[in-house]
Amino acid sequence: MHETERIVRVPTMTSGIAAANRWTQLTFTEDDPASFDLDRWVDIMLRTKSNGACISAGGYIAYYPTAIPFHYRSRHLGDRDLFGEFVEAANSVGVTVMARVDPHAVHEDAATAHPEWLHRDAGGNAVRHWSFPDAWLTCPFTAYYDEVITEIAREIVGNYDVDAVFANRWEGPGELPFSDAARRSFRNESGLELPLRPDQADPAWPEYLQWRRRRLTELIMVWNRAVRDVRPSTSFIPNRGAMLLRDLDAEVVGPYYPAFFIDKQGRHPGEAIWVAGRVGRRSRGSFPDRPVSLITSVGPEHHLHRWKDSVNSADELKTWIVEGFVNGATPWFTKFSASIHDDRWIDPIAAAFNLHATVEPVFEQTRPVADVAMLDSVAVDDRTPSGAYSAESPAENGFYQALLDARIPFEYIDANHVRTADLQDFLVIVIPSAANLPPTALEAIREYVREGGSILADQRTSLIDGDETSSFALGDVFGVDLRGEPVTRVRNNYIEFDRDHPIAAGFAGATRIIGGTETLPIALRPGASAPLRFVPPYPDLPMEEVYPRPGERDPAVVTNRYGSGTAVYCAFNLGEVLWENLLADHKRLVNNMVTWLLAGSSRCSVHGEGLADIACRESTSMSVISIVNLNSPFALRGELESVAPLGPQVVEIRTSRQNSEAIVTLLISGEHPDVDHDDDGIRFVIPRVDLLETARIDWAPRDQRGRH
Repeated sequence: MHETERIVRVPTMTSGIAAANRWTQLTFTEDDPASFDLDRWVDIMLRTKSNGACISAGGYIAYYPTAIPFHYRSRHLGDRDLFGEFVEAANSVGVTVMARVDPHAVHEDAATAHPEWLHRDAGGNAVRHWSFPDAWLTCPFTAYYDEVITEIAREIVGNYDVDAVFANRWEGPGELPFSDAARRSFRNESGLELPLRPDQADPAWPEYLQWRRRRLTELIMVWNRAVRDVRPSTSFIPNRGAMLLRDLDAEVVGPYYPAFFIDKQGRHPGEAIWVAGRVGRRSRGSFPDRPVSLITSVGPEHHLHRWKDSVNSADELKTWIVEGFVNGATPWFTKFSASIHDDRWIDPIAAAFNLHATVEPVFEQTRPVADVAMLDSVAVDDRTPSGAYSAESPAENGFYQALLDARIPFEYIDANHVRTADLQDFLVIVIPSAANLPPTALEAIREYVREGGSILADQRTSLIDGDETSSFALGDVFGVDLRGEPVTRVRNNYIEFDRDHPIAAGFAGATRIIGGTETLPIALRPGASAPLRFVPPYPDLPMEEVYPRPGERDPAVVTNRYGSGTAVYCAFNLGEVLWENLLADHKRLVNNMVTWLLAGSSRCSVHGEGLADIACRESTSMSVISIVNLNSPFALRGELESVAPLGPQVVEIRTSRQNSEAIVTLLISGEHPDVDHDDDGIRFVIPRVDLLETARIDWAPRDQRGRH
């Protein structure tokens, strides 16, 4: 594969919503009209170099003089048009405006006049708001959404110079909806009654998931058609979670999203700081033609607790935002309440946004490139249909962490829409425990390996659950057959090496390392080999019985040539155990396997101490290497209190540009490091990385060296 063939294609942003790539979001509170300091917020937009603003307009509370019945106006609004004032001020400084609406609750007067709008429990009782009992929850399958919110959106785009309407909390409260409208719609479409609870065994449950998917998809279409009837250039863009459109009909609703705004405002306890970067990688893998922004709260995010009027540490904010935009998720910050009780968020937000403004020009001139990709097969959990806002896969997390530790740049590929041509952009595809893959994905992977690509897969990848037995759909590619069901809750499992194989490099002094907690009994097909094998299982108690017994060494890691390509398969839960325990041996094992499959063909490598995320970009005349410093004891959990600066980082770039000289500029420090050239490419040293450094490499004909 040539260099240009391994480029991930992304769009060039043009105008309006898709062109705005630094966003200020201000969510008004009801008392804001009484004390709003417009000049201060204009100054914040200027300091952050924001070119987009998402501002509260209506829904639960209107901040403009609405004419729609039961569209509650802030009691502090008086004769003001708070929303209109902000729109005018933002437009005066060249900032694109998107109007925010929130339909998830209504006030007492609306609830009394229109009880049919309300969310109801299985007993038919209207449900008060869990946090503010004076308000009532609404149901997204009632006329309040497809009629009232539609009229509110039409009123806003008809009266104000806005480019889009943005909806927050528009999918309902995450509970089964038992309003009369929801019951009637589901019964008419399925012939069934709504299930009383999430239950995979209930025939009504999968029908409900499909009905919900269909109705929410239709709602987006209704809203978009309504605003475009008033102003053809506008869009109605409901917010999305990290899983994008996987709980909706992506083929139908995808065209209605000119850009994605991902509501992943911070990391929860136990999440790594690199989750921000995964948003960008995952979005690019699913919709390479669509820009994406990552919504970041100025305060901490927790899945159980909410402190919405709080402030994160400076390093947490800056690292989260920078990790996001280096991987394609442009910055967006959100502040609840225009009143600022604690201004410690302003400087770090401005610093991170200004870093983005510094690197943005070269990012727009180049495209992401990588030799390695991870197959993204994580699906929305059917038990929690609103789970498009989060998804957890320990196997995916483990391989993600291992690739970061190994400093291997990588991209994502959506398993639901993958084609062989998409895979051919890469040299190695990592597949974390992906069972029941779509037939199209299986065939694309098989053809990719046959034509010369390499894959690394573990555990249940391509496993197909049958009525009585299971089998590997990619058994021919892996070179294995399944001999029985997966063995779970394995204790005291170890694997030992064939010392002559490169995969076993770097384990001097060890005859074996920890294996997994789930193993799969497999048999090798002709031509396959097993450089790592399981030690026969033995007890972990009583202590006197903890010793290995003689027995057959079953294959643990298998290598196989298939067509012109190579497959490595791990018959245990490597990714999952790696994430749960973060064992150095497992990280080394993943690094060894990927490095062996790359066979020295990596286009870019960065060597140095510390945890860093490496991202590469290219055009015909330029290469860009970004290093995000994640070197903190709090990188995998907690709030970053500090990030330890990285010392010298050695960058090596392999290139076929043999007749070119490389002119290197470090965009953050402004330095121009010396460059060593050889037959394979170039080498230079970045002396220090505080939070971010981006090296711009301009390739110039040899007689033009120094003319950049």
